[in-house]
Amino acid sequence: MLQHLMISIHKHGIILQKSQREFENDGVLNPAVIFFQGRIHLFYRAVRNGNHSTIGYCTLDTPLTISSRNEEPLLFPEFEYESQGVEDPRIVRIDEVFYLTYTAYNGINAMGALATSVDLLQWHKKGIVVPQFVYGEFYRIAEAKQPLNVKYMRYNEFNRHGEDGFSKNHVWDKNVLFFPRRINGKLTMLHRIKPDIQIVTGIDKIEELTPDFWKKYLEKFAENIVLAPKYAHETSYIGGGCPPIETKEGWLIIYHGVCDSINGFVYSACAALLDLDQPQIEIARLPYPLFAPEMPWEVNGEVNNVCFPSGAILMDNLLYIYYGAADENIACASIELDLLLIELKKYNCH
Repeated sequence: MLQHLMISIHKHGIILQKSQREFENDGVLNPAVIFFQGRIHLFYRAVRNGNHSTIGYCTLDTPLTISSRNEEPLLFPEFEYESQGVEDPRIVRIDEVFYLTYTAYNGINAMGALATSVDLLQWHKKGIVVPQFVYGEFYRIAEAKQPLNVKYMRYNEFNRHGEDGFSKNHVWDKNVLFFPRRINGKLTMLHRIKPDIQIVTGIDKIEELTPDFWKKYLEKFAENIVLAPKYAHETSYIGGGCPPIETKEGWLIIYHGVCDSINGFVYSACAALLDLDQPQIEIARLPYPLFAPEMPWEVNGEVNNVCFPSGAILMDNLLYIYYGAADENIACASIELDLLLIELKKYNCH
């Protein structure tokens, strides 16, 4: 049991490990989770030797008990943009349609993509849903009206090569997650270009996310940053975690914060609140991690010191948070929602 002031986090340990099946023989991590028709459905990143990822699927009888597990991947690379990996899923249900976002990796670019379903069985891939701009284009457009944080250059500069310092490689845009309902009749989503979390509001349908849309979006890029690193445990960069959870106090955002240490990057689970009607407004944020790598399965693994939250379900005021532990296993932690909200409200941003 971990305690910070009024909050108690209970770490339940590992609930899913890699198996001998070829598609997941090197690790399972970073799951999406949703409760539907009386069952808990968990979609997870399955890694085989050579760092090739697909999406595995299992169901749970209780928040901590696996009841069935597919022997084959549910989603796997089919197109060039995802040829080297289908990674890190998140899931919500909007207007009776399931939106499963994931990172599509082709060996060069890592970009947010979307698949939809009405039954969790048959999935239809919609392609990449984030801006696709090479390094030079991104900076030229995004900095035209207002200088960017210098960390945007630091964390995206690896894509700056090729002719004249420009690249055919895109600025990486990951951690895409939709809000679980329309807000003011519109779809809303979070995404992440390091080091901040950005927000997209006011779209009716996915097809509106055209190159022209994104160009106009980048022209006002600074206005679309919803969360930026603020405290020591997130000083390097942050990224979206679990899909937003609607509460009476606002949208609860469980995200990951990263700080550099003498042992490398440390990934922690963090919490913030956004306004219900204007989710681009931050209401409150914990000044310390919700939970951080401490247990052996979080400290040592494929990548050490990682707690990467990516899915959550609420059952009788108990919030279960599912996370990738050291990029090797899937673990779960729980907390009383009411107590978390009381604690968050102590750190109002206004």
